[in-house]
Amino acid sequence: METPNPSSFTSPLEFYAHVLQTSPKSRNPFAGKSIHARVLKSGLYLSVFLKNNLMNFYARTGSILDARKVFDEMPVRTVYSWNTILSGYLKQGELNLAREVFNSIPDRDSVSWTTMIVRYKEMGRFETAIRMFVEMVKDRVLPTQFTITGVLTSCAAVGDLGVSRKVHSFVLKLGLSGNLHVANSLLNMYVKCGDKNMVKVVFDQMVLKNVSSWNVMISLYMQCGRVDLARAQFEQMTVRDIVTWNSMITGYNQHGYDIESLDMFTNMLKDSSLKPDKFTLASVLSACGNLEKLENGKQIHGHIIRTEFDASGAVGNALVSCYAKSGGIEIAQKIVQRSGISHLNVIAFTALLDGYIKLGDIGPARRIFDSLRDRDVVAWTAMLVGYEQNGLTNDAVKLFRLMIREGPKPNNYTLAAMLSVSSSLASLDHGKQIHAVALRSGKASSVSVSNGLITMYSKAGSIDGARRVFDLIHCHQETVSWTSMIIALAQHGLGEEAIQLFEKMLALSIKPDHITYVGVLSACTHVGLVEQGQNYYNLMKNVHKIEPTRSHYACMVDLLGRAGLLQEAYDFIENMPIEPDVEAWGSLLSSCRVYKNVELGKIAAERYLLIEPNNSGAYSALANLYSACGKWADAAKIRKSMKDGGVKKNQGISWVQIQNIVHVFGVEDALHPQKDAVYNMMAKIWKEIKKMGFVPDTDSVLHDLEEEVKEQILRHHSEKLAIAFGLISTPENTTLRIMKNLRVCNDCHSAIKFISKLVGREIIVRDATRFHHFKDGLSLNCSGCLLYITFYGNSAFWASPGDLLVECWCYYRLDSFIEEVDSRKDLHSHPEYWCNLMRFFRESFQRENLYSLDVNMPYTGCFLFSWEWRHQPLSYAKKHAQYCGREDAIFVRQRVGGGRLNHLPKETLQQISGILIARQLGHCLPWASTSNDVEL
Repeated sequence: METPNPSSFTSPLEFYAHVLQTSPKSRNPFAGKSIHARVLKSGLYLSVFLKNNLMNFYARTGSILDARKVFDEMPVRTVYSWNTILSGYLKQGELNLAREVFNSIPDRDSVSWTTMIVRYKEMGRFETAIRMFVEMVKDRVLPTQFTITGVLTSCAAVGDLGVSRKVHSFVLKLGLSGNLHVANSLLNMYVKCGDKNMVKVVFDQMVLKNVSSWNVMISLYMQCGRVDLARAQFEQMTVRDIVTWNSMITGYNQHGYDIESLDMFTNMLKDSSLKPDKFTLASVLSACGNLEKLENGKQIHGHIIRTEFDASGAVGNALVSCYAKSGGIEIAQKIVQRSGISHLNVIAFTALLDGYIKLGDIGPARRIFDSLRDRDVVAWTAMLVGYEQNGLTNDAVKLFRLMIREGPKPNNYTLAAMLSVSSSLASLDHGKQIHAVALRSGKASSVSVSNGLITMYSKAGSIDGARRVFDLIHCHQETVSWTSMIIALAQHGLGEEAIQLFEKMLALSIKPDHITYVGVLSACTHVGLVEQGQNYYNLMKNVHKIEPTRSHYACMVDLLGRAGLLQEAYDFIENMPIEPDVEAWGSLLSSCRVYKNVELGKIAAERYLLIEPNNSGAYSALANLYSACGKWADAAKIRKSMKDGGVKKNQGISWVQIQNIVHVFGVEDALHPQKDAVYNMMAKIWKEIKKMGFVPDTDSVLHDLEEEVKEQILRHHSEKLAIAFGLISTPENTTLRIMKNLRVCNDCHSAIKFISKLVGREIIVRDATRFHHFKDGLSLNCSGCLLYITFYGNSAFWASPGDLLVECWCYYRLDSFIEEVDSRKDLHSHPEYWCNLMRFFRESFQRENLYSLDVNMPYTGCFLFSWEWRHQPLSYAKKHAQYCGREDAIFVRQRVGGGRLNHLPKETLQQISGILIARQLGHCLPWASTSNDVEL
C-alpha cells in the first residue's frame, strides 16, 4: 500500500486516524502498531477520536486484547467506543463478554441493539434475537432497517406466525414497509411461516420490487405446485438472474414437469447471457433421467466437459443418476470409478441400484454400497429394497441383521421394506421379529409400518394377527390401512367380513381408492355375491369417479365366471373399453374349465394365446377342460402342441418352512432326504381318512388313467407331502402353514379337511389365489364346499352356504326318503353318518354319469332344516333331526317352494350345478318324484 504524505493532512490527528482506518483493509497490522507508538510519543493519546480509531483497528485485525486495553485506558468513552468493543467481542465469538459489555453501556443506541440482534441471528439463536428486539422496543430505542431485517429473518427461522404478525405491525407503525430490503424480508418471513395469503398481500403492496422480490413469489408458487402462476410471474419479469431461472427449472423438475424443465433450460441458454450453475445442471440432469432421455443427458454432460465445469458434488451425482435411470448404467459406473464412490450420495446410489436391478445384476450395487463412506439409513433402506425387488429375500434378511448390529437405527421405510421381505417369504417368525423391532423403536403405529404389518401377517397366514394390528390403528382413518385389511380378509376367503369392513369405511366417510375396490370386488367373488359386486363396480365408477383398471375388469370377469354366468362374463370382456389382457381371458378360461363349457373355453384360450403365445397356463387350462369333459384326444393334441412348441408347463410345488429352512415338494417327490418317512406318513394318513369317509376325487386327475393310478397320484400331490413332512417335523397341536405356487385341487381341499380332523391341528394353505384355513374337519373360510340339506315341507334342495351353488331341486315324499335311508344300515354309524349319506348321494349321481358333488365333509354340525309347519308340525321336524343324529340342527320356517333361488331360470341352474335337474334327477334317486320336478 502506498504510504500517504503527512503534509496532505491538516493535522497529525487526522493523519493518524486515516492510517488506522486504512491499515485493516491492507492487512498491515504493523502499521497500526507503529501509529499507536507515535500517538503515545506525540501526546495525542488522550484524544477520544483517535482512541476509538485505535480500538477499531485492533478489533478489526483480531487483536481483541489490545482493543480492550485501549478501551480500559480511555478516560472518556462515547457510545461509539462501547459499540466498537462490543462488535469486536462478537466477531471473536466471545458472546458472554459481549453481553457483559452490552449490559454496561450507559446509553445504548440502535447500533448497540442491532449489533447484538444480528449476531444472535447469525449464530442461529433466533428466539434470543427476537427477545432482544422486544427489549429494544421497551427501551424506547427506534430500530433501523438493519434491525428490522435481522428480526424478520429470525421470525422466519422460528416460523412463529403470531410473533411475525406483531413484528409486521410494528414495521407498519415505523413506516419502514416501503423499504425494499424490509419488504423482501417480510416476503421471506411469511413464506417460511406458511402464510401464503400474506405473501401475496405484501408483494402486491410493494411499490418497488427487485429481482429478489419476484424470485420469492416464483419460489412460493412452485412450492404450492402452482406452476402456472409461477410461469405467469416469470413472464412479467424484465430482469432475471440465475436464481430466477433455477427456480423455474428446479420447480418444473420437482413437480414432474420434466419436459418443461428442459424447455426452460433451453430458453435460458438462448435468451440469457447467464451461465448455468451447479443447481441448474443438477435439476436438468434430473429431468433427463426421469424422462430416460439418454441423448439429452449426454449433451449436457458434453457441455460440462467443454466448459470445464466442476462435476463433483451435486452435479456428479446428478450425472450418475441420469445415466443410471436412462439406460446408461455402464457410463454411470465409469463416472463413479473416475470420481470415487466417496462422493456418491444416496439419490445417485439409489438410481444406480435401480439400474442394476433392471439388468438383474445386484452384485455391483452391493459393492458400491459396501464402499460408501457415509451410509445413512436411506442407503441401507435402498439396498434392502433392491434385494427385495430382485427376489433376494435371504440377502435382505442378512443385510438387515448387519444393519441392526452396525448400522443406523431403522426408520419407518426400512421396517416397511423388511416387512415386505417377510411377506414374500411368508415367514411369520421373521415378521414377528420385525414387529418386535418396530415396537421397541416406537414405530409400529406409523402408517407405513402398520400397513406392512397387516400385509405381513395376512400373507403369513395369520389373519388374527392382521386384525390385531388393524384394531390398534383403524382410528387413524387412513385409506391405505383400511384397504390393506379389506384385501387381507378377501385373500383369506372372509368375503363377508371384508364387505362389512368396506361398508363401515364408507359410513366413516373414508374415501376408497382403486386398490380398495380391487379388494372389495375380490371379496364379492369369493362369496359369490354377483349382484352386490356389480353394485360396487357401479359405485366405484359413478360415485367415487374411479376409472376401472385392468385389475377391476379382471375381478368382474372372475365374479361372473365363478358364479357360472359364463356368457355374461364373455360379453363383459367384449364390451371392455380397453384391450382385454391375459388376466381377463385367463379368468374366463378357468371358469369354463370348472363349468365344462368347451366352446367358450376354446375362445378364451385362443385369445389368451394371441397375447402370450408361450404361456403354459392357457395350454394347461384348455387341456384340463377337454379332459374334464372326457375329450381325451383333444386334450392330447393340446399337450402335444405344447411339447412341439417348446412350451414348458409350470410344475406344481409346495413348501413348508421348519426352523427357518424351507422344504420344497413336488408331485411324486423323490428328492427330499426324508422322503421315506414322508411317504410312510402320507400312506398312514390316507388310510385313516378313508376310514372316516373320505372318497378320493379322481376326477381331479385330468388324464385317462386307471382309478388306482389316479388315486396314487392324488395321494402324492405336493401339498399333501408337505403336510406329511410338517406333521413329522413339528410338535403336536401347532399350526401348519403350507405354501403352493398353483391353486389347490378339489381332492386336496377335501383331504386336508379330513386330515385337520384326524391330527387335531389347524392347517393353513396359501395357494396362488388365496388362503384356505382348515380346522376340526372344517374349511373355515371356503364357501361352496359344505353342503346343506334343506327340507321344505314335502320338497328339498341341496345348496352351499348362502344358497350359491344349487345341486338339485326336486319334490319327493318324506317318508320315502326315510325308508330309503333306513334300508341302508351302513349309513347310521354316527358321527360318520353325514359322510356316509353324502357318499350315498355321490354314488347315486355317478351311476347316471352326472356331476360329481364335493361331498367329502366330515361331521360338522352344519345341518339345516327348513320346515313348512302348516304341512307338518315343527315337532315332527325335530323328531326327524333326532332320528338322523342331528341334535344340533337349525330349524327355519319357510313357505313351500319359497327357496331364494327359485327366480333363477332353469338354464342358469344347470350352468351353476353342472348337472341335469328335473326328470334326469328322478332317474338317479329311487325316492325322487318325477312329477312337478322343477318349480321356478
